[in-house]
Amino acid sequence: MDSQGRFTRYEAKFVNNSERFLLKVKQYKRQYAHIYASRLWTMRANLLEAANSRWGKSIKCRKLSELLTDERCVLIGTLFKHMTLKPSILKEIGEEHNLIPQPVRDKYIDETDQLILEDELQRIVLTGNVDAQVEVTGVVVAVLGQEQSSNPGRFNVEEMISQTVAPQLDYPVIDKDKYIVFLSGLSIGNSSTNMLQLQLLVDLITGQLGDEHSQEQMAKVVRVVIAGNSLSHLTKDKEQANRAKYLSKKITPGTKDALMQLDDVLLQLCSCVEVDLMPGEFDPTTFMMPQQPLHHCMFPQASQFESLHCVTNPFDFSIDGVNVLGSSGQPVHDICKFSKLDDYLTILEKTLTVGHMAPTAPDTLGCYPYADKDPMLLSHCPHIFFTANAPRFGKKIYKGANKQTVLLLTIPKFSETFTCAIVNLRNLDCYPIVISGTCV
Repeated sequence: MDSQGRFTRYEAKFVNNSERFLLKVKQYKRQYAHIYASRLWTMRANLLEAANSRWGKSIKCRKLSELLTDERCVLIGTLFKHMTLKPSILKEIGEEHNLIPQPVRDKYIDETDQLILEDELQRIVLTGNVDAQVEVTGVVVAVLGQEQSSNPGRFNVEEMISQTVAPQLDYPVIDKDKYIVFLSGLSIGNSSTNMLQLQLLVDLITGQLGDEHSQEQMAKVVRVVIAGNSLSHLTKDKEQANRAKYLSKKITPGTKDALMQLDDVLLQLCSCVEVDLMPGEFDPTTFMMPQQPLHHCMFPQASQFESLHCVTNPFDFSIDGVNVLGSSGQPVHDICKFSKLDDYLTILEKTLTVGHMAPTAPDTLGCYPYADKDPMLLSHCPHIFFTANAPRFGKKIYKGANKQTVLLLTIPKFSETFTCAIVNLRNLDCYPIVISGTCV
């Protein structure tokens, strides 16, 4: 506190590591087979090492084309989940031609779902000690078992493992408390959204609300990350593309007023703290993962501040040496739809342990058709791993086999829970901030 009773906001060294998510050349004519081949090729060595450590080098690791009947061996490949209820393009065609569409479901799992293992050349159905209800397409695994002569064409699995979690940099020594605030799902543009709670949160972060102790704590906030779905899904007019231009000439787009309100919120925040704005499922940017940054021209007021950073989804950055990685929630939500897993924290941990942020892309989650790389592979282990737009706040400390320590964090939808998350960079202590209509 200075002589005039004002608190000085703390600063922190920031590095944006999301360069690999930016699309410099856009080529959409490629097939998606390339990204699966690249994923398997990149992860094979790590999985072979994990298999040798788990089952010993005496058990041979074979490709599917080399598989021998009744030989106990290890296979490495990509899981494909054959789903009876999986949505298809036929649903969209049916809607266009007034046919009975496939019903929309919360879960697309069925008891008849099967797991299939694929490598570069062949595929085989997995049976035995596997649970198709908890697995999803796109995960690269190693399986121990055999193809029995009594059941040809099927591999009886004894055990299935994922790769070891990637190495992690040593946690930096930070001598004083510094905080990051995470929030998501503002849903601006929805008439039922109460802007009072959002304004109270903005006032709290900017130091215009709360007692002296609260203001001192908020002065230690070095960054605010807004993780997607800042605009409501109601701002997207699906019928506009099919409407004649003369009919929509005098219609104001639903995103216009919502963007103006979001710009006002960002203006207040950017005037006193660094802000990272991630796109989400309902925000005006690319649909496919990784989503590209929102354009600054949509925020004429806030973009005048250098403290506004429009970033990608997923977002990878380090702050004072603490590595942070996360998404706006689409990968976790997609896994939730295509497996029996419901807890976002459990799913987030699963993506960490299988070594991929969005394994279901591009099968059931839109993804850019990369040719020679898969940028969403976890080549390093973050210190903070988050997913946004979750039903509720959640946190967990994950301890890896090689002394990795990761804070797993689910950030709730602010428009429904009026809750954001705050993380202490000094010790990874994390707690929710809940805003009510009258108090914090």
